[in-house]
Amino acid sequence: MPDGTTTAVDQVRTLSNGIINVRKATTTISGGVVVSKTYHRHVVLPGEDYSNEDAAVRSAAATAHTPEVIAAYRTATAAAQAT
Repeated sequence: MPDGTTTAVDQVRTLSNGIINVRKATTTISGGVVVSKTYHRHVVLPGEDYSNEDAAVRSAAATAHTPEVIAAYRTATAAAQAT
């Protein structure tokens, strides 16, 4: 392994309501040994623009974020905010 720091999406999970959980791992290698690994998580909601996401996230969103899923998510969100 070459020394340096890399960041990559290492986990993409789609929930039943269409929300996509994304985890990015930042790994630092020194002397061929992993000396640090940190994670950053974010979500992509149905209907959000995902064009700047990693290819794996774009693929998951293109599959999961159908018009029906987006409409159901917006309806559920509106109902939750009304209570």
